[in-house]
Amino acid sequence: MFTLITLPYASLEPVISDRTLSFHHGKHLNGYVNTLNSLVAGTPFEGKSLEEIISGAPAGPVFNNAGQILNHNLYFLQFAPVPSSQAPTGRLLARIQQQWGTLEAFQAEFEAKGTGLFGSGWVWLAAKADGELCILQCPGADNPVAHGLRPILTFDVWEHAYYLDHQNLRAAHLKALWQIIDWKVVEERYTK
Repeated sequence: MFTLITLPYASLEPVISDRTLSFHHGKHLNGYVNTLNSLVAGTPFEGKSLEEIISGAPAGPVFNNAGQILNHNLYFLQFAPVPSSQAPTGRLLARIQQQWGTLEAFQAEFEAKGTGLFGSGWVWLAAKADGELCILQCPGADNPVAHGLRPILTFDVWEHAYYLDHQNLRAAHLKALWQIIDWKVVEERYTK
């Protein structure tokens, strides 16, 4: 049985308002958790991890709800009101610089991919087995796990993630999120 994650912070103000955080985590994510629990009960997916469900479920409600839980868990757990690290270091920074030249160039491309995704979905930094990084635009509940990649960093571009704070200004929301990224968490995902 899946449960709603407990957030390791009380607030992400002013980057994400408390009102948005309450709706996004307490209502949207909680809805996916409750729905997936009812969908997998008594099926071969019962007792499996989110990654196993995503890798094995066909397109449809089970995949969508499992994907949205995993996506949101990774999204919410990469933030901190006062991040332990304001920029990547070590192997992750070296890889970003190797592939994009600078952190700023990577961030600009990441934001452009997030802004340019038509409709709702996610923009991801993912790692291949050899450590190479890629930026993915994933509509709906799709994510790197469904493509055999390791998710490292994600920005939610569904309107419920930013509409109360930024209305239709998705680009402003994406740019602001860098302020609360805890790069230590992102680096751990890359090096594990």
